[in-house]
Amino acid sequence: MRIILVTGTGGAGRTTVASGTALAEARAGRRVLLVSGEADGATGLPAGEAPAGRPRPVRLTQPGDTATHPAGSLHLLVPDPAGDFRSEFLSLQARSGAALDLLGAAPLEEAELTELPGSGQFALLRALRDAADGDWDLVVVELPPVGEALALLALPEQLRRYLRRLLPQERQAARALRPMLAQLAGVPLPAQWLYETTGRWEAELAAVQQVVGSPRTAVRLVVEPGPAATDALRDARLGLALQGLALDGVVANRVLPDGSADPWFAGLAAEQHRHLAALRADHPELHELPHLGRGVRGPEDLVLLAVPVATATAPATDWTVEDRRAEDGILVWHVPLPGAVKDGLSLVRRGDELLLAVGPFRRAVPLPAVLRRCTVTGAGLVDGDLRIRFTPDPGLWPRTAP
Repeated sequence: MRIILVTGTGGAGRTTVASGTALAEARAGRRVLLVSGEADGATGLPAGEAPAGRPRPVRLTQPGDTATHPAGSLHLLVPDPAGDFRSEFLSLQARSGAALDLLGAAPLEEAELTELPGSGQFALLRALRDAADGDWDLVVVELPPVGEALALLALPEQLRRYLRRLLPQERQAARALRPMLAQLAGVPLPAQWLYETTGRWEAELAAVQQVVGSPRTAVRLVVEPGPAATDALRDARLGLALQGLALDGVVANRVLPDGSADPWFAGLAAEQHRHLAALRADHPELHELPHLGRGVRGPEDLVLLAVPVATATAPATDWTVEDRRAEDGILVWHVPLPGAVKDGLSLVRRGDELLLAVGPFRRAVPLPAVLRRCTVTGAGLVDGDLRIRFTPDPGLWPRTAP
């Protein structure tokens, strides 16, 4: 199975590129699932009926189309944020029923629940996790615009870290002593249902994080050539690199043709092609899609906007530890950060974690075991490579090489 995550700048055509790619691959004989948060009409695909949050079959041809295609299939899945939120909230309310009764709280009914802001993000992550477990050859997922998409991809790891800090799993070993400890502390301790719920959330987030970081998952960026495109590409590469992910491809959409006799149109095309040259300099494997000169009118227009799917994904560059004790007595952690970093960076050590801030992006990175008995002594950017220097504690650090 291959998983393609499609993001890009707002209004650049993420929906049409994702839909066209999914349709073309299905017509080529593959079993394809398209996950899109947009309404059915926005995808331009004639989808059938199905319960909310379930895959809906899509016709690969229009009525009267005499073309033949291999036996592929295409399904459209629109996540159901409201249904997911109600289900999760009611489950949590049922588990905490005793505590709510003690407080005299009135339980909420399903009919009065309205999804909260952010529910769509969790519904999309859950749809991604479920799709990865399905019997598909290809899953194409339309993500929000690039800034929101980077935050979304980082969300599972961040939430797992919060859960581990707030409710460490090792504390469950003392559940038999909880009544006595509650008397000694004078305050009630967390009930077992809370640890069980946290454990379930932790498992679900870990499953999503595994899908996102898998070699079979690729991230694609869709941009319309213009002033914002190069900035979006730089931010995407930097944000993904900080998460240990690779950018699989960049798609320039709505490219205007050269050679128009109209001065206004020729000037607009020339300006766009200047931005295309800048994009090619940053990403030589740029894939260009033509401007159709009209809105997308159906499946036959969508396949014109398809982007080929490679059989493999370029792996993300590894974060490596260089042993320089023989030369200057330090270890250097190499963190690849492609593209220019315009803003400053900061490092904060918190136990066995290093809090990295590079430009607008933040990440708490678990330190490799070989660096946990070392002290951070400096950092610097060299040719797109963040090099963090550590000095081993000679009294604690093992003498063997990392």
